[in-house]
Amino acid sequence: YGNFIDDLRLYVRGGTGGMGYPRLGGEGGRGGDVWFVAQERTTLKSIKDRYPQKRFVAGTGANSSVKALKGEKGKDCEVHVPPGISVLDDDGKQIGEVNAAGERFLAARGGLGGSLATNFLPCKGQRRIVHLDLKLIADVGLVGFPNAGKSSLLSKISHAKPEIANYAFTTIQPELGKIMYADYKQILVADLPGLIEGAHANKGMGHKFLKHVERTKHLLLVIDVSGFQLSTKTRFRTAFETILLLTKELELYKEELLTKPALLAINKMDLPCAKDNLNELTKQLQNPQDFLHLLQEEVIPENTIKFRDIIPISTYTGEGIEELKACVRKSVDEEAERENEEYRKKKLLLLRTSE
Repeated sequence: YGNFIDDLRLYVRGGTGGMGYPRLGGEGGRGGDVWFVAQERTTLKSIKDRYPQKRFVAGTGANSSVKALKGEKGKDCEVHVPPGISVLDDDGKQIGEVNAAGERFLAARGGLGGSLATNFLPCKGQRRIVHLDLKLIADVGLVGFPNAGKSSLLSKISHAKPEIANYAFTTIQPELGKIMYADYKQILVADLPGLIEGAHANKGMGHKFLKHVERTKHLLLVIDVSGFQLSTKTRFRTAFETILLLTKELELYKEELLTKPALLAINKMDLPCAKDNLNELTKQLQNPQDFLHLLQEEVIPENTIKFRDIIPISTYTGEGIEELKACVRKSVDEEAERENEEYRKKKLLLLRTSE
C-alpha cells in the first residue's frame, strides 16, 4: 500500500562451494554467506526499489586446482536493512533481529567446498524465503477515529504532507512526519490508518492498524471535541465515548498497548460550543466511574488509559499546537530517561552477580 512498506519478502541463497581436486586431495572453497546488516537511513522501500527481483545470492567458492589446492571462499552478499527489523521465516517464526546500526544477521550460509568427505563434490548453499518485518516505525503514533483531524495535525506539527479531506477514510497507509525542535532534536510521528469500531475483530483496516500501534513508543489520541459519527447508519459518539471506544479497541487487541505512555489531543476547539463540550469532557475524565452507568456495556473498557497530558488544540487556527509539541517532547524525553535508568540498573546487577 503506497509509499510505506513495513514487511518485505526476500529470497536469499548462500553460495555453492567450489569443486574439490580428487587427484591431489584438494578442497574447494566454501560458498559465500548472505548477511543482513543494519544501516541508518535505509528503508524497506529503498531495498524494494533497488532490487525489484528481491533475490540475494552469495558468490560461489573457487574450485581447487594445482595452483591453489584450497579454493578461495565465495564472495559474501551484504544486504543493508533498516535498524529495528525482525527476520521471520516463511511460516512467520522469528529467526533473528537487527536492532542497531552495524548489527549483522546471517541470513543464509554458504555451502561447503568439495573434499574427500563429500567425494570432492561441492555442497549447495542454504536457501530460504525470509520476511523483514519492521518493528518500530515511530516515536509517537496518532490514534483516532476517521476525521478526528490526525492528518491535519501531522501536517501542522511536521513537514509531512498527508492527504487531507473532509470524508472519513483519507489515511489508508501510515504517514510519517518529523517534529523538528529548535535544538535540532527530531521526533518521528506516524499518522496511522483510520481506526473504526470493531477493528480488534479485523474490521476495516483492523489488524494492520493495530499492528502499527504496537510499533510506536508513545500514543497520542486525537479526538473531535464535538464527538464522532462514522456514517448515518452508525451511532453518534460523544468525545468521552470516543476515548472509551478507542481504549476498548486497543485493549481487545492487546492489553499491553494501554501501558504505553499516552497523551490526549482534543481537536476542533475552533467550533462553536467547543468550550462547553471541553468542560463537560474534563469533568468526565476526572471521574470516569461516575459516568459509566450512562453508557452501553460494549463501549466500556476494563481499564482506562492514564494520560500524561491533555491538550485542547485546533489544527484550523493553530491553537495549542506549540504546547502539544512541547508535551510530546517532554513525554519522549522522560521515557528515554526511564529506559536509560533501567538499562543502568541491569548493567549494575550483572556486574554484581558476576563478581
